[in-house]
Amino acid sequence: MKRMSSRSERGAALVVGLIMLVLITVMLIAALNLGTANFRSVSNMQFREEAIAASNRAIEVVIGSDFTNPPTAQDIDVDIDNDGTDDYVVNIAQPQCVQATVAEEFAPSEEELGPTLSAASTWNTVWDIEASVAPGGNAGGAAVIVHAGVRKLLTQTERDTRCPG
Repeated sequence: MKRMSSRSERGAALVVGLIMLVLITVMLIAALNLGTANFRSVSNMQFREEAIAASNRAIEVVIGSDFTNPPTAQDIDVDIDNDGTDDYVVNIAQPQCVQATVAEEFAPSEEELGPTLSAASTWNTVWDIEASVAPGGNAGGAAVIVHAGVRKLLTQTERDTRCPG
């Protein structure tokens, strides 16, 4: 039987151990990067959903107004998590009147005149409301644009001043 000298085996275990250590380190770094990328992706989705919710809340404020004054562009601060600090600034563009049709709601005594000649004629108006959240100055840096439509019943005078055409 041939015996190997102890000199030829020196360091082999050390080299194999170092290679295994490097491979394990590379695998851990790859797993850490994958987890970080997933966390960023989920965070971005959460901030986007919060910005959409803030836009919808601001649109509800505009829709809730009675449109007795002509609707104007405005900025609405929204506290999405109800902690007393405004999280998002939502810019509401001036609502645009898209359509106006005569409503068939007029006084019974005016039925013979028809809705176009009636003094009490009312109009179903359709409005487009655009809300946008800019990337700067909000909680997550998300930017979204949300459109909503609303129908408002206006009198003839209100329709003439707010929704011409």
